[in-house]
Amino acid sequence: MTARWPVHVREICTPALVVDIAALDRNIRRMAAFFADGACRLRPHFKAHKTPEIARRQLAAGSCVGLTCATVSEAEVAARFCRDLLVANEVVGPGKLPRVAALARERDVTVAVDSVAGLEAMAAAARSAGVTIGALVDVNVGQDRCGVRPGDDAVALARRVAAASGVVLRGVMGYEGHLVGLADRRERDTRARRAMADLVATADLLRDAGLPCEVVSAGGTGTYDSSGRVGGVTEIQAGSYALMDSDYGRLDVPFEQAFWVLGTIVSRPAPTRCVADCGHKALTKDHGLPVVRGIDGAAVISLNDEHATIGLPADARVQVGDSIFLRPSHTDPTINLHDVLYAIEGDRVADVWPIAARGYPEHRRPSP
Repeated sequence: MTARWPVHVREICTPALVVDIAALDRNIRRMAAFFADGACRLRPHFKAHKTPEIARRQLAAGSCVGLTCATVSEAEVAARFCRDLLVANEVVGPGKLPRVAALARERDVTVAVDSVAGLEAMAAAARSAGVTIGALVDVNVGQDRCGVRPGDDAVALARRVAAASGVVLRGVMGYEGHLVGLADRRERDTRARRAMADLVATADLLRDAGLPCEVVSAGGTGTYDSSGRVGGVTEIQAGSYALMDSDYGRLDVPFEQAFWVLGTIVSRPAPTRCVADCGHKALTKDHGLPVVRGIDGAAVISLNDEHATIGLPADARVQVGDSIFLRPSHTDPTINLHDVLYAIEGDRVADVWPIAARGYPEHRRPSP
């Protein structure tokens, strides 16, 4: 017997993720409009939602050159409906590189590189498959994660990329992730533009050396309007803007919360405390505890595996069995905990969208 999908929010088995379709579409349209002049383009980051239906809406809204992915498995899902893909991470290992090469047979695939060892392994995989894989030299613009230093080090690696058989040099990328969450708008703008100046200067050095540099890729939701207005930056990799979270919500970005974790109140053991059925297994707190929607004075006190403990005013009208909406602090890892998004219009479930790229599907064994 096939189970019936719920038709009303209150029928959804909790914990679950719900997305407000109207708010989502407004966010997507706002970002597309910002890049509509074509001076810089948008390459939405698929990792933020991992949901094909949302990505299709982003692409259909315009101003996009393709999609950004964080993993090979995300790229494999995105390749079903998008031709131009950037894996904005270094891809290393025999379990990944042949899959990138396989994607390159049918799609335009570009991968970040920051080492000769990584480059040589990718080039070997491309040659073995008889394909060409694009490469962006990953430049450290201050986050101090991956990436070579701007300037001469980046040029030296770019020379190696340009000389490698099976790989084509397409440009540079740099992620100012250490800046996207700065609360002070002026500081965020100033420092993001400074980081982009280093990236654009490096791109100019590549061109001065006779090397191709068509793409200069960067940016995130917190800096899209700073980095995206620096001359020479060609595309922005923002992702969280579509759904948003409480961490980005404290910034002055023009996007609204579009998704929540839906829970159920399972206990009210004291007048000033209730407990919901959505803990660590339903949402993450790496950027802080979730925020309660619609109950004045309520705040999450703690999360456990299956529970969210919530402080309340003693006169709060909250009963066992009530629904509760929590705003996660970090979109990407919260999305990764769930299989589907319930797409809602008001209190009605309009559709159910698979989060098709969640987890690491390459490790899933077929059902017997």
